Amino acid sequence: MSPIAQTQSASEPGAAIGRMGPVGAERPVVLIAQTVYDASGIVDEVDGAFLQGDGPRRMMDAGRAGWLPVIGPSASLDPMTQRLGPPIALPGKIVCIGLNYHEHARETGAQAPGEPVVFMKDPGCVVGAFDEVLIPRRSTKTDWEVELAVVIGRTARYLDTPETAAGHIAGYCISNDVSEREFQLERGGQWDKGKSCETFNPLGPWFVPATEVADVQALDMHLWVNGVKRQASSTADMIFPVHHLVWYLSQFMVLRPGDVINTGTPAGVALGLPDTPYLRSGDVMELSITGLGSQRQRVR
Repeated sequence: MSPIAQTQSASEPGAAIGRMGPVGAERPVVLIAQTVYDASGIVDEVDGAFLQGDGPRRMMDAGRAGWLPVIGPSASLDPMTQRLGPPIALPGKIVCIGLNYHEHARETGAQAPGEPVVFMKDPGCVVGAFDEVLIPRRSTKTDWEVELAVVIGRTARYLDTPETAAGHIAGYCISNDVSEREFQLERGGQWDKGKSCETFNPLGPWFVPATEVADVQALDMHLWVNGVKRQASSTADMIFPVHHLVWYLSQFMVLRPGDVINTGTPAGVALGLPDTPYLRSGDVMELSITGLGSQRQRVR
């Protein structure tokens, strides 16, 4: 087994929620012990209303009890014929954190920020974990970013302390915060226009409830481009940990069920690696995070 396959195998969740099917016609599914079950008979959609109730628990319980139709072993699913869409239906908003890993700040020559760097990303750029990523017209600096995504489950506004944030988190996903560095950094104004291009946020393939993640600040993260490992780190290297970020953001905006927070990327992006080529048509990105699964996108 290749190092990539070994790492991706170790990353598979024991229990998780997803959405399977063509674009715009995904149906809820649940993964339990490497078997995928059809949950469309008990759940209409994996969205904010579902997340803020007891929907995730009911889905997991039904899967564990064997009450749902079996789709098949997760290892046998071919994403080319059995598409896994984004595990969360269109988020209300995607809030992103920049320069949130010590090594990433160092590689870009930036000082570690005193407060989180915050920007927004168009929710319309979310795609499935195995969907194509499109290089924008006139782009020469399209870059990769493996990130931990936090999914909000309860409305958060003016939280008192970071410790209270845990009760507002529904769970976690893998996010690829694809970025066009010229649009982001060399064209003036806000970062958003280098972050919101079509297909620039592969998400999933699974949504893992927070109760299934033992320590969110101890997750290994990896990304390869054309089989070459570019990123290898851990959420332990975050400057601002997950609970701090949710608390901090709640002081400036209301976080609602189904919102997503991209919590920053570790070292190893093309921007921080001199002489490393940016993405080109035909390149393949592969990503994994411990216990959250793996992604694979071809670039076009």
